[in-house]
Amino acid sequence: MDKMEKLKMMDKIIRELEDVTNSETALLKKIAQLETENINLGDKILDEKLPSIFEHADEMLTQTTALQTEYNERRETFVKDNKLEEAIIAASLTPA
Repeated sequence: MDKMEKLKMMDKIIRELEDVTNSETALLKKIAQLETENINLGDKILDEKLPSIFEHADEMLTQTTALQTEYNERRETFVKDNKLEEAIIAASLTPA
């Protein structure tokens, strides 16, 4: 795999990590919505289980966000170490 192919794969992974982060954020919002709706309902099972589920989902989001940040830094280092800045600019100017 040449350097530009590797960079393209890294960019794809970054986009997919962003998608995972967005999905996890939506999941947290949905769980919070369920907790809010249960305030009126007062179901004990939901009272007991939802906070734990929310906590686990929040931890996943925290870990995914940290990985996304770390991997973005790794990509930037790869670009600098392999002097790909000019190649990226040239590729962005070339019509698809």
